[in-house]
Amino acid sequence: MSRASVKRLIATLLVAAGIVGLAAAVLYSGVFDVAADAPHAALIYRILETARDRSIAVRARDIKVPALDDAQQVANGAKDYAEMCTDCHLAPGQGDSELRDGLYPRPPKLTERIEATPGEMFWVIKHGIKLTAMPAWGPTHSDERIWGIVAFLQKLPDLTLEQYRALAGANPNHQHLHDHDHER
Repeated sequence: MSRASVKRLIATLLVAAGIVGLAAAVLYSGVFDVAADAPHAALIYRILETARDRSIAVRARDIKVPALDDAQQVANGAKDYAEMCTDCHLAPGQGDSELRDGLYPRPPKLTERIEATPGEMFWVIKHGIKLTAMPAWGPTHSDERIWGIVAFLQKLPDLTLEQYRALAGANPNHQHLHDHDHER
């Protein structure tokens, strides 16, 4: 190895150590505000948003999407959505909720079209998203139930309040049990 190469290697290692040291100092100083009511700087938000979107896209790309047009599947998904999702993602005619007002980042309004494929929606519902309020429903809900929610989400942006209520409240005796509760 030439003397110039050794000098470049040492300089690179010193710069890397400096970056690691600076990152450690920032982390341990507490200067990064993790409060949900303190928005990220625009650059940080864009970085986190890109990391989230790319992570979901990569993990969802090989998911085989079943047919999502069965009326009973949509109705079942509507009931699950009404019970589990409306406080954060809203329903037709619903304004922001107290829970939603306290979340950062704010969850998408699923009453409006979002840029997500059915496979991406399935992955997010099943696995959740770290450092947000989006839970992972996969441990307590079968893939069939999750696909029902995805099927419903395909229809939701076009539903009127009356149509939503008819779907979500079609069976007032509908009980939401964890899938594993049926095995008892």
